[in-house]
Amino acid sequence: MNHDIYESPLAKRYASKEMQYIFSPDKKFKTWRKLWIALAESEKELGLDITQEQIDELLAHKDNINYEVATQREKEVRHDVMSHVYAYGCQCPNAKGIIHLGATSCYVGDNTDLIIMHEGLELIRKKLINVISRLSSFSMQHKELPTLAFTHFQPAQPTTLGKRATLWMNDLMLDLEEIDFLLANKKLLGCKGTTGTQASFMELFNQDTNKVKELDRRIAKKLGYDACYPVSGQTYSRKIDSRILNVLSSIAQSAHKFSNDVRLLQHLKEVEEPFEKHQIGSSAMAYKRNPMRSERIASLANYVISDTINPAITAATQWFERTLDDSANKRIAIPEAFLAVDGILDLYLNISENMVVYPNAIKAHLMKELPFMATETILMDCVKLGGDRQVLHEAIRVHSMEAAKLVKEEGKDNDLLERIASDPIFPMDKEELNALMDPVKFVGRSVQQVEEYNQNIIQPMLDKEKDALGMQAEINV
Repeated sequence: MNHDIYESPLAKRYASKEMQYIFSPDKKFKTWRKLWIALAESEKELGLDITQEQIDELLAHKDNINYEVATQREKEVRHDVMSHVYAYGCQCPNAKGIIHLGATSCYVGDNTDLIIMHEGLELIRKKLINVISRLSSFSMQHKELPTLAFTHFQPAQPTTLGKRATLWMNDLMLDLEEIDFLLANKKLLGCKGTTGTQASFMELFNQDTNKVKELDRRIAKKLGYDACYPVSGQTYSRKIDSRILNVLSSIAQSAHKFSNDVRLLQHLKEVEEPFEKHQIGSSAMAYKRNPMRSERIASLANYVISDTINPAITAATQWFERTLDDSANKRIAIPEAFLAVDGILDLYLNISENMVVYPNAIKAHLMKELPFMATETILMDCVKLGGDRQVLHEAIRVHSMEAAKLVKEEGKDNDLLERIASDPIFPMDKEELNALMDPVKFVGRSVQQVEEYNQNIIQPMLDKEKDALGMQAEINV
């Protein structure tokens, strides 16, 4: 371990080994070589003077990259692609003359970026599905547990804890739809040449436009793609990067919202994120159980959301067929967004599987507020028993204000029901009023909504994606 140079915390502390490999140099340069092989094979198949022996030589060295040669060459020529063309040629002396034939740097650079981003999205998608699965189980487990709902973080009409979890799931399902759209429409750049006109390939194939078009199709097929973008400059449109980071931002937004809810619930002592036996909450206050995993989700999410401005500015400011002011930015902004979202979802997986629920605390908070929420029911029942709605409404308003004042100013219990029971204009006694205080009566269709949402929306998706399930999250710190 080097302690005297900077290391990205995203790799060191947060992202999984799987995501780190997708954005590793090894993955990048091995993909470059796959693309050079696909190009040579396709050019040979379409009639260029390339031998099978040359192809075999390229295949023999596709994975053993001579990094030292490439690094030394780049110091001399200041060009990463040509340095790796040179290094590959040193290993393949018979094939060196046909490596990268007719292509520009973006043939390997841009096609590789697209492949890596799509593989990153597939890993993100798999983790997203596993989080949804965990939340589905949580929502069904707690579908009937009444809890105080909040609007503006003020007590509002009760819901159930399971119903609240469906809101977290629904956000993630919207994100899943976006990822599925991107992956269903993924394409490669193909081989478009220096300005996107394919002029160099037209020259190689003696102006045979059908062969040039077929070259794109064959390269795409060899890399597992159905199509290439029909038009481009030297690069694929940088709006693709922006679209991909937008969906990563969307996931970060969903996770941030969840983390906010968990942190607030932990403050209320109703729900807690997992807290390990030897975990320290505070260096000063030994009793504390800080929601550090939820806070880390929020922290990483803030980074991802702000990171989306990078590809947006890059896409907006490209000149004509290309400029190189995208390169350094892309090398940082895109991998780090993927690594951060990967870390976010590992945390989300961990929390959603191990959340601790305190039903008694939930009930206590609910019952303190329930009399206020029951006033409409009390009013309607009293009108049915012959009371005057307008008179009763005014009396309930006055009693509610006095009860709230007692709670806020004196810190005493809510005595609204006692006030109503002792007021002779209300034709209900304390026992009858208490009978109305069953929280289940105030949650509407929450239970049915949880059941219907899981049965109609979530379970069909999970059944379809059953092979993706079973992931475990490894939290490094």
